[in-house]
Amino acid sequence: MATRYWIVSLPVQTPGSTANSLWARLQDSISRHSFDTPLYRFNVPDLRVGTLDSLLALSDDLVKSNVFIEGVSHKIRRQIEELERAGGVESGALTVDGVPVDTYLTRFVWDEGKYPTMSPLKEIVGSIQSQVSKIEDDMKVRGAEYNNVRSQLSAINRKQTGSLAVRDLSNLVKPEDMVTSEHLVTLLAVVPKYSQKDWLSSYESLDTFVVPRSSKKLYEDNEYALYTVTLFAKVVDNFKVRAREKGFQVRDFEYSSEAQESRKEELEKLMQDQEAMRASLLQWCYASYSEVFSSWMHFCAVRVFVESILRYGLPPSFLSAVLAPSQKGEKKVRSILEELCGNVHSIYWKSEDDVGVAGLGAYMIL
Repeated sequence: MATRYWIVSLPVQTPGSTANSLWARLQDSISRHSFDTPLYRFNVPDLRVGTLDSLLALSDDLVKSNVFIEGVSHKIRRQIEELERAGGVESGALTVDGVPVDTYLTRFVWDEGKYPTMSPLKEIVGSIQSQVSKIEDDMKVRGAEYNNVRSQLSAINRKQTGSLAVRDLSNLVKPEDMVTSEHLVTLLAVVPKYSQKDWLSSYESLDTFVVPRSSKKLYEDNEYALYTVTLFAKVVDNFKVRAREKGFQVRDFEYSSEAQESRKEELEKLMQDQEAMRASLLQWCYASYSEVFSSWMHFCAVRVFVESILRYGLPPSFLSAVLAPSQKGEKKVRSILEELCGNVHSIYWKSEDDVGVAGLGAYMIL
C-alpha cells in the first residue's frame, strides 16, 4: 500500500527557542495525539539566500519544476514495473544510493559535493532541472529503441499466430506437401471452417486441369482450414478466380527451406535482442530512478528553504520534518502543526490544499 509523505516547515519564532527545542515539542505532540504517525527530521542545509526578489522569482518556478521532476520519477517507476513484468521478474524494492527509497527520504543528507551550498539557489535548481531533463530525453530514446524491437517481434508473432487468412504459412507447410514440376504446381487454399464439405466436393470441378483427390488438409484454426490442391500451372489464374467466386482464398506461397530457416533465425535474433535490451534498459532505469529521486529530494530541500523564508522571514529560522500521517489522521496532524506555527502562521495549515501550505510537498512512495 502506498505511503503518503509530507515534508513540512515550522517557524522557530518564540524568543530563546531553537530548531532542536521545536523538534522536541513536535515529537511530544505527535506521540501524544497522533502516535501512529511516523516522524523524521528533514535536514535542510544553510543555503545561500540571495535577494528577496530572486527568491520571489524562483518561487514562481518551483511549483512547475516540482511537477516536472516528480513526473519523470513516476515515468521511470512505471517503466521499471513494465520491464519487470515483461521479464517475469519479481518486483523488488527500489533503492536510492544503495538504500530503500523511504530510508533515503527519512534520512536525507545534502550532497555538498554535487550541489555546493554556496552556489546561488537558481544555479542549484537549474542544475537539477538540466540533469532530470537529460535523463528524461535518454529514457525516450532508449524506450523507443526497445519498443521498436518489441513491435517487430509482435508483428512476426501476429503473422505466426493470426488467422489463416493473414498469418505466415511457412511453419505449417512441409516439403512433402508441395508438388512442383515442369507442369504441375501445388496451391494453398484457405477455406472457411464451415465450408470444408463444399470445398472437398467442388475443388476438382473448378477447372478441368485439377489433379483429382489431390487436396489435403494441413491445419485448422477457429475460423479457417488450410488445404493443398495440385493442378496444372497453366490454369492457376483461372482456378484462383473460380475459387474466389465460391468464397475460397488461394494464398500466394512458395516453399523455400532457406527462407524458412532465415525467418526462424530472424525471430530468434529479435527475441535475443529484445531480452538484451529489456535487461539493459531495466538496469538503466534502476540507476536513473535513483538519480532522479535523489535530485528530487535536493529540489524539495531548496523549495522548503525558499518557501520558509518567504513565509517566515529572515534570517532563516525554521524546522523542517518528514511525516507520514494516515489518511484518517491527516486532520489531527494538521491541527498539531497549526498549533506549533502560532497564530500568525497557523492559516497555512488550515487548508487541505497541499499547494497552499507553506513548505509542504506531498507525494507517494510505494
